[in-house]
Amino acid sequence: MKYFDYAASCPLDQEAAEVYVKAASSYYGNSSSLHDIGDQANELLEYSRNQFARFFEVSKDGIYFTSGGSEGNYLALQTLLSGKVKRGNHIITGMAEHSSVLNTMEKLRQAGWDITKLPFDSGGRIDVETFRNAIREDTVLASIQHANPEIGTLQPIEKIGALCREHNILFHSDCVQSFGKVDVAQIARAVDSLTISGHKFYGPKGVGAVYLNPALRWESYAPGTTHEGGFRAGTVNVPGIAAMTVAAEKAMKNLEVYEEHYHMLREEFLQSLAPVRSWCTVYEADLPSTIGMRVDGLEGQLIMNEANLRGFAISTGSACQVSLQAPSKTMVALGVEGKAVKEFIRITLGRETKVEDVRELGEALVKIVRENG
Repeated sequence: MKYFDYAASCPLDQEAAEVYVKAASSYYGNSSSLHDIGDQANELLEYSRNQFARFFEVSKDGIYFTSGGSEGNYLALQTLLSGKVKRGNHIITGMAEHSSVLNTMEKLRQAGWDITKLPFDSGGRIDVETFRNAIREDTVLASIQHANPEIGTLQPIEKIGALCREHNILFHSDCVQSFGKVDVAQIARAVDSLTISGHKFYGPKGVGAVYLNPALRWESYAPGTTHEGGFRAGTVNVPGIAAMTVAAEKAMKNLEVYEEHYHMLREEFLQSLAPVRSWCTVYEADLPSTIGMRVDGLEGQLIMNEANLRGFAISTGSACQVSLQAPSKTMVALGVEGKAVKEFIRITLGRETKVEDVRELGEALVKIVRENG
């Protein structure tokens, strides 16, 4: 089967896998233990912390390792709220945020917080003036995802961050879909926290990282927590973190090479759709590896199933919402209505994707459209 769902998860990089096995076999101590074996594990952990601080161009004191993006988003938001810099109970976020953010917002709403969710403009971005107009005297926190996982647009995080600083609003950004595809160092300077997840850039599943501005004062979400400076409970996954670090090093080293590869594949794929292009709405993307589109009159679920039968793995949106058979959050945020909201499909490209792969997928989709349209 040809895989086109890299935004959901990537295969583990071979070098990262080898490092994982080596670390799990030779650096197996608990990094918090005070004996020599624990010290060895801690040295590897701190090397990884230093590397991610270098990637983000921040102090290593602000790097905390987690079990992935969802936990990272939840803990970052709760931690920021524990250290909010002014009184208030209003939070701004986006309509198309990852489910881990939206679920946290719902939990906060039930606890009495006032949540404003912003839509996208026609280009798939949150308008800076719309954000400005949503700010209130009691706004204490904002959370805006850097890269949309369904159409690949990048949000104006630096401009929104400037507004947040102007109004003493703490600012979080989910960078799970962007890290490893673009340099996020400028984003780190614009926010108070950000999250990444290893398996989105060829690292292992079950490991991620959070940057939290070390200048902030905050309280542990779970009292008595000692691991990761009190940010997160639980034994630290040193082998997973070491493997994620190797995957991140490779991703950062080859950003331009991979971007050029994805641009070329995207163009080839779109050319292959020429016979049915008038049926298709393809959304513009800042990340060329993400192709979000709709086919007029055909549900995305049907196209996905037909593609699967022909040996191609595509999706109908973010993996964390597909199992619910809910409409794409991105389509809703864009104002797409009626039956069209369920027409969405997502094709995401990877390092292993070849020109012939995208051409074959395009030819298969042309057949699916002609047979079912």
